[in-house]
This record gives sequence, C-alpha cells and structure tokens, in this order.
Amino acid sequence: MEIKHKNSCFFKGKILFLCMMACIFTAFQTKAQTAPKPQAAQRTQTATRTQTAQKPQTTQSSQKPQSSQKPQTDQTVTVNGVSFKMVFVKGGTFEMGTEYGEEDESPAHKVTVSDFYIGETEVTQALWKAVMGESASYFRGDQLPMEGVSWNDCQEFIKKLNQLTGKKFMLPTEAQWEYAARGGQKSKSYRFAGGDDIEKVAWYWKNSGKSYIKESDQAWAADKIMYNDGQTHEVKSKLPNELGLYDMSGNVWEWCQDLYGKYEETGQTIPKDPKGAKVGDARVLRGGSWYFYAQHCRITNRNGNNPDYRYFHIGLRLVLAVR
Repeated sequence: MEIKHKNSCFFKGKILFLCMMACIFTAFQTKAQTAPKPQAAQRTQTATRTQTAQKPQTTQSSQKPQSSQKPQTDQTVTVNGVSFKMVFVKGGTFEMGTEYGEEDESPAHKVTVSDFYIGETEVTQALWKAVMGESASYFRGDQLPMEGVSWNDCQEFIKKLNQLTGKKFMLPTEAQWEYAARGGQKSKSYRFAGGDDIEKVAWYWKNSGKSYIKESDQAWAADKIMYNDGQTHEVKSKLPNELGLYDMSGNVWEWCQDLYGKYEETGQTIPKDPKGAKVGDARVLRGGSWYFYAQHCRITNRNGNNPDYRYFHIGLRLVLAVR
C-alpha cells in the first residue's frame, strides 16, 4: 500500500510538472506570435511615409524641365488695326565686323548678345501712321518702308508706340542688328542678308528703278538714279535671310540706338550686349539703301549721321527685349 501511494504521488507530481511546462511553452509561443506584429506594422508605416515623401519629388522634377524648355515664339502686335510681326532671335556669340571691309568695320571681334525680338520688316508707312497719325515720307504707300525720318523722330515714334502697346520697343543696338542680319545661330555667312546674290535679296541703286542700270558699281550718280525713277519698294518683295527677316540689306538705311564710333579693342574679353561708342554725336546707320552702292548693303558695312538728319533713303526697324 505504501509503495502504491508513493507511485501515485510521483505520478501526480509528474503530471503537474508537465502541465506547468505546457503553460510556459504556450505562453512563450503566444508571445512569439504576437511580438512581430508591431514590427510589421512599423515597417508598413515607414514604407508608406517613404512613398508619400517621394511623390512630391517626382512631381517637381517632372515639372522643372517643362518650364525651362518652353520655346519662345514670334509675336504679332496690332496697333490701331495695323499688325506687324516681331521675330524671335536666339542669342549667341558671333564675330562682329571684318578685316576685309572699310576701315570702320575692323577690328573683327567676338560679341555676345542675349535673346531678343526684331521686326520682320522695316517699320512701314501704315504702322507709322497708325501710331503718329500721318506720314511725311517722300514716297507714298502703306507697305513701303517709312523713310525721311531722323533718329530723333524715331525716338518720338517709339515713345508713342510703347504708350499704345504697354511694351518696351526700341531701336536695335548695332550688335543686335548685325547678329540678326547675319542670320543669328542659323547664319550661313553670306555677304548680304539672305544670300551672296544681291539681286535676289536687296534693293540698291542699280535695280531700284524702272530699268536695270548696267554701268559699273563705281559709276554711281544721283542723276542716273533719279532719271531711272529709283525709289523704295514694298517690304517683303525680296528674299528673306536665314531668320525670315526682309530688307536687312537695301531698301532703306536703318537707324540703330548706338552712338557711331570706332570699334574698341576687347582683347580676351567677350563683351555681352555692347552699347556702342561711349562718346560721339552721330548715330549708327546700317543696311544700305535703294539709293546707294551694293557694297553699302553688305552685312558688316557701317555708316552714321547726326540724330536730326532726314533723307528719303533712311528708315528704321524695331527690337523688343525678351522678358
């Protein structure tokens, strides 16, 4: 009986020990199963925050190139029912002047100009009348270039044009004018604006009258021109240059904003948007005209006159800054 009692106690103790171990194992297993859940939730929250933080960065980076790569386009401006086109010119660095022309065309030197707009044609008589109310041109016709205007007259015209449009038009600097005449970044290095054959791109003393004058270019004479009924011609009646600009060579001389003077030596420095001579009385004229030699229609040719000077072969072209 005593032995049986001992075995019974031992058996009960063993059962109790196994139950305790089972409880401990169950508790440990439950803890092991539940412990990872907060970690998984934390990883999910972290991943969500990371994805959320990345979304604006993706949106911003996709927008920046679009705004910086927006192309500039030409502008059409209308004043009192008269419309005119301003052609966008992408700026750049070019060699201004030449070593193979007249004395005031040298030294050839590099210049940088910023983006700008320039008139597709000279200012027409129609546009001048729309702004000023009347035209004092020697030759008459709405699509003929305005002529017989001084540099001072041009400033008054531009002042009123700006009041009517709310824009800031001005005469081109000499650097802007030559860069545009050359064709800007599309330049093919022609002698005249638009080509090497002057007959196709410019009105000058030989072809501006009722018949072609066959004499040598050196035989120029005012009486020959007037007897031949030489005169200005409607804009856009010759071929344009590489930028789509008309009459940059010939038809009428075009006033520039700059004072006229010798080119300055720039050395290793490349000036940006130069403003011409620092001192002087005369203002720059460019492009040649219907009344003068072919050589005056060359892209690099320069001339100048007093700002109050008027004649029937002098007009103007407008520029507009890119904002």
